[in-house]
Amino acid sequence: MPELPEVETMRRGLLGAEGGRFEAVVREPCPRKPITLEPRIDVLQRRLRGARLQQVDRIGKRIVLRSDHGQNLVIEPRMTGLVLVADPPTVEHLRLRIELSGCRDRRVWFWDRRGLGTVRLLSDAELAERLGPEKLGPDALHVDAALLRERLGASQRAIKVALLDQSAVAGIGNLYASEILHVASVDPRQTCRRLVPSQWSAIADATLEVLKEAILHEGSTLSDGTYRNALNQTGDYQNMHRVYDRAEQPCPRCHTPIIRIVQAQRSTFYCPKCQTQRPRRDNSGKGGDNARSAQ
Repeated sequence: MPELPEVETMRRGLLGAEGGRFEAVVREPCPRKPITLEPRIDVLQRRLRGARLQQVDRIGKRIVLRSDHGQNLVIEPRMTGLVLVADPPTVEHLRLRIELSGCRDRRVWFWDRRGLGTVRLLSDAELAERLGPEKLGPDALHVDAALLRERLGASQRAIKVALLDQSAVAGIGNLYASEILHVASVDPRQTCRRLVPSQWSAIADATLEVLKEAILHEGSTLSDGTYRNALNQTGDYQNMHRVYDRAEQPCPRCHTPIIRIVQAQRSTFYCPKCQTQRPRRDNSGKGGDNARSAQ
């Protein structure tokens, strides 16, 4: 489940490990499905041992531990992974232990209940090749209306589906896409190419509002209880969800029952009254296509 707010919250919780020196990287014995680990643990440890952790970074939904040796440990939690500096939720789901010296937090854990996460050691060149701007879109915390229109405006996909495309915009997942479109009052079924400039502005503003608010509340811990921050504490943003996982409950804005539909095999939640499809016309009274081509 971790999306940008959850991964960013975990990243901030790891800042006490910055400046530490890698002493050991250990693959914990785990009876569950193994995670993807590249290269082999002995090779990975040899390349990192003695290097200093210069920066704890984030690229989209991935945490990146950047070393002064030009080697970057890229951890992608995916659905059920956690990166922790506190004791993990369970022992049997531990996957990786990182030992550091010379810093406040000297032990970093990677825990993954279902084994869907990945850990890869990439050189600076490999990192740029795999996760650079030609592979991943700009970070969702840095979007504006013009950028969204440039990257998604010609698409015939529904806007909710398009927002999940990490090559267009990095970091938005299923939960926050529903929340963003509710704040923006945009129907999740509306195709990108039919959106008018005012709607793109609303989506861009809502993206920043929702993601920053979720980070402030340290992400969303859903009913399965999987997500925790780096200190193994639950998030609080689930208590502020407007539509996600609230089918048949009243919309907080107009009290109309929220609807659940399926788009691209993912659940979408929206208010049928607040999020109606608008005519293809902008505020000036000119058609959306003409307005777009004139700018």
